[in-house]
Amino acid sequence: MTTATPLLPPAEWRDFLALTKPRVMTLVVFTGLCGMLAAPVGIHPVIGFTAILCIALGAGAAGALNQWYESDIDAVMRRTQKRPLPAGRMDRQAALHFGVGLASFSVLLMGLAVNIAAAAILTVSILFYVLVYTVWLKRRTPQNIVIGGAAGAFPPLIGWAAATGDVALLPLLLFGLVFLWTPPHFWALALFVKTDYANAGVPMLPVVAGERVTRTQIGLYTIPMAAAAVLPWPLGLVGNFYGVVATVLTGIFAWLVVVVATRTTGADDAMKPERRLFKYSILYLFAMFGALVVDRWLA
Repeated sequence: MTTATPLLPPAEWRDFLALTKPRVMTLVVFTGLCGMLAAPVGIHPVIGFTAILCIALGAGAAGALNQWYESDIDAVMRRTQKRPLPAGRMDRQAALHFGVGLASFSVLLMGLAVNIAAAAILTVSILFYVLVYTVWLKRRTPQNIVIGGAAGAFPPLIGWAAATGDVALLPLLLFGLVFLWTPPHFWALALFVKTDYANAGVPMLPVVAGERVTRTQIGLYTIPMAAAAVLPWPLGLVGNFYGVVATVLTGIFAWLVVVVATRTTGADDAMKPERRLFKYSILYLFAMFGALVVDRWLA
């Protein structure tokens, strides 16, 4: 005699929204918008709004598919146990269909309403996050977020391509900034949630190589990140406003990294410097891209 699997109640709209990782989506949309506004040509407001909507939907689709694939990990980690799938508020098939549908719609709309270049980059970003990072890298290597970080670096390229139909040196440098920002950002987080990752079997760098190596790597990746952040200024791609703001903000970032990279922790350490770096890194990226837009308006 077999026992039927109990049916889950229909998911609420809040659960579908949670699948899209709204907090992550906010930064993705913001960097995409700034990439669009920093472009040297204008874009019709309706087309611009459509492009940003597609970026948001594409990011949400990637987040949904990530949660669908990682529901077993999310059920183990304390910070993710309340997500819709591990909490039992949604069926996995519903999450899969939602993610695939959202991804398909976002790419199709971008291609039809904006341009093919932006749609192509959006497609690559979704596939990279889902297939390369989530499926291939995350459970296999401590370099998961180094390579996988490229997925989160695409939005400025998408925004720029939506306005111009191509890419240029400035959005490529912005891509590099986000790509190189990702390891210090996520490894700072991994330092104070190391136990969660270890329990879930995720080979994050602090779990596999230890804190000392992780702190050193945070410092090493900050060097090229800082270069990518300020390089548009001497290259003449931006004005003095961005240059000064980028120098100050990156200097603060570097100081916080030095504190994290050079300290040794005890068994009951509260990891306050690591938490401070993680929080500042988010503010840093918002402020850097905001400064880019203001600089363009002042030009």
